[in-house]
Amino acid sequence: MQTQRSLRIAFISTFSTPFIQDDLETLKRFYRTHVQIGSGISHIFKIVLSCFKSDIAFCWFASTYAFVAVAFMRLLGRRSVLVIGGVDVAKDEKLKYGIWLVPWKAHLVRYAMKHANKIMAVDQSLAEKACHLVQYDGKNIEIVPTGYDVDFWKISESNKAINVLTVAIVHDEIRFRVKGIDILFETARSLPHISFTMIGLTKEIIALFNPPSNVELVPPMDRRLLLPYYQRAKVYCQPSRQEGMSNVLCEAMLCGCIPVATDVGATKSVLGEIGMCVPPNADALTLALTQALQLPEKMYRAARERIIWRFDKRTREKKLTQIIDHLSR
Repeated sequence: MQTQRSLRIAFISTFSTPFIQDDLETLKRFYRTHVQIGSGISHIFKIVLSCFKSDIAFCWFASTYAFVAVAFMRLLGRRSVLVIGGVDVAKDEKLKYGIWLVPWKAHLVRYAMKHANKIMAVDQSLAEKACHLVQYDGKNIEIVPTGYDVDFWKISESNKAINVLTVAIVHDEIRFRVKGIDILFETARSLPHISFTMIGLTKEIIALFNPPSNVELVPPMDRRLLLPYYQRAKVYCQPSRQEGMSNVLCEAMLCGCIPVATDVGATKSVLGEIGMCVPPNADALTLALTQALQLPEKMYRAARERIIWRFDKRTREKKLTQIIDHLSR
């Protein structure tokens, strides 16, 4: 067995997000990590080179690039880990959303999932989708939820000045509908006496639609700048039509937001008995938000305790290193 510090990891992703960065920082603390984040033909060659110099490939999201890493490591007789987070098990023809809608990409992703030594799924619902799409038993899948910094994301004693908050980075029309922002706008129009704050719409998207007057639009911002918005919001609303494990939903709950979210992806696993889980339509969302805004302040603490209990960052870090160390034996 190799020592932790001598073990070499090829960390592969097509893009970076805060939760991907969290895993990368964990791996860097324990292993020699070669990072390849990007896309394009040159990225493929960089992946191959990193894999050649590494003992284990760690791929965030099942993609065509993950296929390259898994296939090459298999050729070398080495190990690979694949993390699935939601978009990689999406296949929604109506929304034109998901890598599985493209036959040749689906073929490569299916290979990557079947032949990765270990798949880390952030929720059981995603593991079940993967088994259905790949049409296999999923014996290489292990449920490892995402984790959150419970010391940073915390409740403030300041007044709850925002009625309803939603956060989603939206830069095109497909994502606008995937994240259900059209549902949110319709809901806001039916609740003109309630103030909404929507963070993350780009100027191009705003120009295409007509936001209601009771929705305050805030541009996309760095993740950690969201803290005061979470802390001032009474209710966090997630109106998505497709979702994996929503990081912003968990962060908002840690900050004392009562959650109202659509019943997609891992939402039920996140909420448990806290807040309200409803179908993705404006009528259901309108009723749920009206009721949630009337809930007592003790629910702020209950929302936070739910995430602390289920999704502590240290638990994920421990599980991640255990999986890596086991594969190195």
